[in-house]
Amino acid sequence: MRANIYRTHQCIEIDISMLGQQITVCGWVQNIRDHGGVLFVDLRDSTDVLQVVSNDDSLFAGLAKESVVRFSGIIRERSEDTINNNLRTGEVELLVSEMEVINPSLHELPFVIQSSKQSNEDVRLKYRYLDMRNDRVKENIKLRSDVLHYLRNKMYDMGFMEVQTPILTASSPEGARDFVVPSRNFKGMFYALPQAPQIYKELLMVGGIDKYFQIAPCFRDEDGRADRTLEFYQLDLEMSFVTEDEVLEIGEDIFYDTFSNFSKKEISSKPFRRISYRESMNMFGTDKPDLRNPLVIEDATEILKETTFGPFKKSFIKVIVVDDIGDKPNSWFNEIVDYATSIGMPGIGYLTLLQDGTFKGPIDKFLSDEERDSLIKEFKMKENSVLFFIANRSLKQAQYYAGLIRTELGSKLDLIDKNRLEFCIINDFPMFEWDVEKRKWEFCHNPFSLPKDGIKAFNKEDKNDIIAYQFDFVCNGCEMASGAIRNHDLDSLAKGFEIVGYTRDEVEERFKSIFTAFKYGCPPHGGMAPGIDRILMLLQDEPNLREVQAFPPSASGADYMMGSPSVLTPKQLKELGIKI
Repeated sequence: MRANIYRTHQCIEIDISMLGQQITVCGWVQNIRDHGGVLFVDLRDSTDVLQVVSNDDSLFAGLAKESVVRFSGIIRERSEDTINNNLRTGEVELLVSEMEVINPSLHELPFVIQSSKQSNEDVRLKYRYLDMRNDRVKENIKLRSDVLHYLRNKMYDMGFMEVQTPILTASSPEGARDFVVPSRNFKGMFYALPQAPQIYKELLMVGGIDKYFQIAPCFRDEDGRADRTLEFYQLDLEMSFVTEDEVLEIGEDIFYDTFSNFSKKEISSKPFRRISYRESMNMFGTDKPDLRNPLVIEDATEILKETTFGPFKKSFIKVIVVDDIGDKPNSWFNEIVDYATSIGMPGIGYLTLLQDGTFKGPIDKFLSDEERDSLIKEFKMKENSVLFFIANRSLKQAQYYAGLIRTELGSKLDLIDKNRLEFCIINDFPMFEWDVEKRKWEFCHNPFSLPKDGIKAFNKEDKNDIIAYQFDFVCNGCEMASGAIRNHDLDSLAKGFEIVGYTRDEVEERFKSIFTAFKYGCPPHGGMAPGIDRILMLLQDEPNLREVQAFPPSASGADYMMGSPSVLTPKQLKELGIKI
């Protein structure tokens, strides 16, 4: 039946004040219930749910869940014992007189909409348009809109100009793998999708756009993980004539104000704690520390330098002290050992300090009295404290494993306050790091960062000592933004690339645009790029980025909904000059 034409109301508009009114509503059939001759439909639109009722058995005959329908009828009050306080419309219902099925749905749905998040993720993504009818998914998409609106207004209020930079650009040798796009007009040549607008935003500084921002799409051909997808968005910003402190203060304002507006959790106060890269690696085993975890990594290499315990010889020895857990059962400690072996460690040693000041544990017999006394004194151990040992001949590996053990202990002991957002800034990154496998220096972070001490820093014999004006914002163990003061000196920029294996001619050819532009007067500049998806992940306590994107690919990078990546036709390949 075709409904009479009345003004269509959204569910959110309907309440007790509308009793007796004839109205029309449209939406999806969320649920159908038969209460012995009285039929109920829960009608859902984008704003809320309204109960629709009919005494005519035939009216809803054959109606399938998730069909698109139009109902007309009278608003009436629910009886007191049937009021639904969970709905804004819960005091009323629509006694339907006419109904139109605008578009029927298949009776067999791939999953139950309101519990879709418990379904297989690949199936959810294949039918993403159904998945987003789930309230939680829809809420994430709505929050994304609200956060972007807020950030844009904030950037405008701070005097930034929004500029869009190209999506089709040139491939560059740094960073992750590029996604490339073949050119039809230039056979055998390729565009690349931008990993970030890095070069464009620096060219904007040369052009005199001294406070730029955009909500920028970024593309990286990397394996998926919880906090990374093939395509993601960042709040890209850059400023001319600024110091590192000024960029950091802007970043603190953005993060603090955004999370204060959209989260009820307790947020660390400004200014955020600043930790050097090396200090972070030593204390937390990572450059993305979760400061909600009170455990700290310490070093016992010097104390045990004369050790007779084989696995500790010629190794860097990291330790973590945990108080008041010595009475845990053996099974608890066995789980820690099992975790250690699961991450690639040969095992993990531990000692418990007893009431009489002696240690309990298999490592104890290898310790001298002097070593025992030094461990207790240096690490301020108390009765019932446990000392965990992580050793490796590589300092970086020892730090890495200790960081994972710290996180596991914090989680198992429930030490992490899930109602806190603990921000910090990691700065003073090394410009370079040694790649053991390739036996060459590589950039530790952004290759366009300015080294402290300028070009003369590159003359240092040990390249580990070259520190960059490079920083990350970190929250609860997640990297939230990366930024730097950029290297605006061409000789210095070329020298940095030479250290990682590129000649000046190669660098000038690869980055022709920036090398040419800088010759016409480049202001000193710096900026950062907060990750939009990661902000939303933390705000919503979601486990991965895919939950906060409207149409994400699967973890493998496939788009099961659109069928990509797909095979091109022979005609398309011929036009592009490609043979497979």
